[in-house]
Amino acid sequence: MKHIAKDQNTPDFDKWKASANDNWQPTYEDLSGTTKKEVKYSLMKEQGYICCYCERRLTDDGSHIEHFNPRSNNVLNPLDYTNMLCSCQNQLEQGEPRHCGHLKGDWFDNQLLVSPLDPDCEGHFTYTADGKIQPAEKSDDSARMTIEKLGLNVNKLNALRKKAIEPFLDENLSEQEFFQFVSGYLRKNTGGMFGEFWTTIDYIFVQNT
Repeated sequence: MKHIAKDQNTPDFDKWKASANDNWQPTYEDLSGTTKKEVKYSLMKEQGYICCYCERRLTDDGSHIEHFNPRSNNVLNPLDYTNMLCSCQNQLEQGEPRHCGHLKGDWFDNQLLVSPLDPDCEGHFTYTADGKIQPAEKSDDSARMTIEKLGLNVNKLNALRKKAIEPFLDENLSEQEFFQFVSGYLRKNTGGMFGEFWTTIDYIFVQNT
């Protein structure tokens, strides 16, 4: 889970919400069309086009707007951009395991769910060479529960993380080539994208070297 710094730039969304009047109050169900696309694009962009939870590559068709604190919590305004993220998975293919926002659903516990909006979130987790994620501290119940409730250790994600790790294990890379490879991967590319499973690569090849 990579820390996300919110950087709201949604003029159409702001204008749409400001158009509220005595006869109409905007709701999340009303959000549609280009205004909703603008919100989703802004979320994807500020996340470097990786899922807010598992860090898979985000695509427009394969992602959805996620409310960190669920919309079912009536205390919160569902149009609060600071509570919005972009999670992978949209329409699930048959047999595809649920994880991230779709698995989390309406579950929320402020003490047990690690937030990607927390600058310290990355320190809650460690990664292994076979692609698994685990709590950095055995006593960290929030990390353990977050992994469970988001399905971050499902076989599919473990296999994808392992596949992301493998190119860095190429024995033909010189030391200089290796460090250039890693540092380049951890920078956003010209399209503003982070590499998939950013924290996995950072943990294994930067923090542990």
